[in-house]
Amino acid sequence: MRVVLAEDSVLLREGLIRLLDASGMRVVAAVDDAEGLLRAVDEHEPDLVITDVRMPPGHTDEGLRAALVLRRARPDLAVLVLSQYVEERYAAQLLGSATGSVGYLLKDRVADVSEFIDALRRVAAGGTVLDPEVVAQLLLRGHSDPLDRLTPREHEVLKLMAEGRSNAGIGQELVLSEGAVGKHIGNIFAKLDLSPAEGDHRRVLAVLRFLKVRSTP
Repeated sequence: MRVVLAEDSVLLREGLIRLLDASGMRVVAAVDDAEGLLRAVDEHEPDLVITDVRMPPGHTDEGLRAALVLRRARPDLAVLVLSQYVEERYAAQLLGSATGSVGYLLKDRVADVSEFIDALRRVAAGGTVLDPEVVAQLLLRGHSDPLDRLTPREHEVLKLMAEGRSNAGIGQELVLSEGAVGKHIGNIFAKLDLSPAEGDHRRVLAVLRFLKVRSTP
């Protein structure tokens, strides 16, 4: 089985390469960003793609959006998303448009190597493999306010954004580095379904949603 792997964590990427090779699969390309994933699939025409969700440059949903592009161009391509996060909007699109050969597993919940390898083989053979937590979050997506998805820290960051604070100002208030603030803001954008296509307006749109909820009786 020919595999293209997209994972920006060097240690995890190298570990997966060795694991897959030991299981009889051949990793024909291993990349660390979404653009590299698209190029590698065009070049190598693999049987299976394994991709993370959040990769450079934005660390929001680049890997999952690349998977959607690949599936539209190659409906028979097997894709398994392996991530720490459930990116609900694009996950729903990927799973909803697929007739098979698709999977979504959470890294922290993969507890057995043999079961993981079996899941890869089932996806490559045309099956569907979903972590129960992914299913639960997708079911809840249509019944909850997007702001409910934010962690307490993300709520704090969004509140300070609504007060007009810069990333540096938010970092000073919450005793966080600007890099950490940027990651929290990226998570907020992803959870509020604000795509990079909306550019700098995402910050404004996020604040507007926050203020609308707070002004509701």
